Amino acid sequence: MDFSIFATLLQDGMTSGAIYALTALSLVLVFSVTRIIFVPQGEFVTYSALTFVALESNVFPATAWLCLLLGGAAFVLNLYAFARQAARTPDGLRRLAACVVWDLVLPLVTFGLALLIYQKHLGTLVNIALTMLLITPMGRYVYRLAYQRVAENSILLLLIVSVALHLMMVGIGLAMFGPEGARAQPLWSASFDWGALLLTGQSLLILLLAVVSMVLMYFYFSRTLLGAALKATAINRLGATLMGVETRDAGSVTFLFAAGVGALCGVLIASVTTIYYDSGFLIALKGFVGAIIGGLASYPVAAAGAVLVGVIESFSSFYASAYKEVLVFTLIIPVLLWMSLKHPQLDEGEE
Repeated sequence: MDFSIFATLLQDGMTSGAIYALTALSLVLVFSVTRIIFVPQGEFVTYSALTFVALESNVFPATAWLCLLLGGAAFVLNLYAFARQAARTPDGLRRLAACVVWDLVLPLVTFGLALLIYQKHLGTLVNIALTMLLITPMGRYVYRLAYQRVAENSILLLLIVSVALHLMMVGIGLAMFGPEGARAQPLWSASFDWGALLLTGQSLLILLLAVVSMVLMYFYFSRTLLGAALKATAINRLGATLMGVETRDAGSVTFLFAAGVGALCGVLIASVTTIYYDSGFLIALKGFVGAIIGGLASYPVAAAGAVLVGVIESFSSFYASAYKEVLVFTLIIPVLLWMSLKHPQLDEGEE
């Protein structure tokens, strides 16, 4: 293998690894705060990518209808909860007003913007912003509809809910987008020739935005009050509650972050590969391998592990393309073995 092939494979691996790293960070964040292994994280990536492609093709995105439906269903549940608990909740009116904004006003506004924008093609940046606006709130709605009532149950039950939700979202994706794949034009079509190394603008953009997103997440969780509250909830949920942290809202905020990261990944990956309605599962699974390498606890190690997954996948596709998925997922076996030897086995009640 000469240097040019090595550099190309490394670039492809780093590009894919950046997407997997963002996905891994989302999975670690959701698990740390809520104890949920969020299997459907990849569906947010798929929905975002196909929504962005639809907007770029001047087609009305079906996710606008989905966002409106999920928001309305979440509002009905919140209204029912308010009617039952209004007398016992001092801040009930404030919470109801927040639900009106999040669950009714925001979906209606985004739906109206999609109707106004989708045929005019006001530019790629506008389409990116609208895609993010359509997909990100779905995280809050999914948590409210599927998880909030069972949030205190066992990890096994939460995993079963996640698997069922994943299958449902894949089916919804097939109904919305059809079985055909779609791909967008590169966000940055420039290329830079450095001797034997050819860097594409799309790869540089993905790496740059991934690094910037990770830095912003770090500063958010270390320098802001809400970020500190989420971090405290992840460390000790009971202790955070005793200190006055609204842990019941932590799940909604965490899922909002996860959906936003998934939406960003979808926009970035839509220009790299053809996306199908079920492509998100493999993306999330490879991000999950990185998250497992980080023990579902360490953000830096999870990100580094996800980048390693991307690099191994890239080189495996060159040397043994038929076995590249096997080689990637085999990486999880020694990690799990090492973790089982390092940490004593505990019952869930002892954790």
